[in-house]
Amino acid sequence: MASQIVKAAAVKTFGVIGAGQMGNGIAQVAASKGYNVLLNDVHQKGLDNGKATIEKSLTRFVKKGTMTEDEAAAVVGRITFTTSLDAFAEADCVVEAAPESEELKNKLFRSLDEICPPHTMLGTNTSSISVTRIASITKRPENVVGMHFMNPPPLMKLIEIIRGMATSDATFATCKELSEKLGKTVAVSEDRPGFITNRILMPMINEAFYTLMEGVGKPEDIDTAMKLGMNHPMGPLTLADYIGLDTCLAIMRVLHDGLGDTKYRPCPLLIQYVDAGWLGRKSGRGVYQY
Repeated sequence: MASQIVKAAAVKTFGVIGAGQMGNGIAQVAASKGYNVLLNDVHQKGLDNGKATIEKSLTRFVKKGTMTEDEAAAVVGRITFTTSLDAFAEADCVVEAAPESEELKNKLFRSLDEICPPHTMLGTNTSSISVTRIASITKRPENVVGMHFMNPPPLMKLIEIIRGMATSDATFATCKELSEKLGKTVAVSEDRPGFITNRILMPMINEAFYTLMEGVGKPEDIDTAMKLGMNHPMGPLTLADYIGLDTCLAIMRVLHDGLGDTKYRPCPLLIQYVDAGWLGRKSGRGVYQY
């Protein structure tokens, strides 16, 4: 018998797993809209860093005049920072925003399946991994849905919703309405490798690395050409550094493995950068130094 999924209007407690750049941003968005948020990370240091990032982000909103200091303090006050998943027994919906590892996500969803109430919507912020496969790990795949926020969540207006094979109409409806309550615009994708956004974006970034590897242009020229020639807000190499080169590589591998087309083969230079630990802004060095 199908689970009774929570309706968006009844969501009070919003759980987020992972306090990294996506997770802390999602937590900030939800808390800014009045939800009580549970933000989980496996390490206390990750939670401390996540809280500091949220406070820094809110300070920028205050300086811009779009939020008062009291409102910013209230946002942080609505977030409970915890290293225990057991707290998610109170969650009406959960968005998993752990690193892009299917093994890790499967482990988390097994735990959530045991901990969360039957009505809880179980969302994954995966940017490329099959929602159908993640859902199949649980005893309630009809409650599982892809809820892919864009980076950084407090600024980007899109949520890409991905229905797994078993995702129910009720779960999809809750996810869509909840996304809109968060102030986002929804695009719906079929459950295919990379979905819409990264099926298009990541091959462009990968090709930028081939362009760099083959000496077609220097990093600054490649980025300038795409910024000014194609009216992109930032060049593909700068964007890759911002996303994280390890994340870009993981998504390219999902595309290559899932679609089997050589056009998705990860650029060897991208692989080398990741092997060297040059992951972009988060490590202090990627294509550029920070």
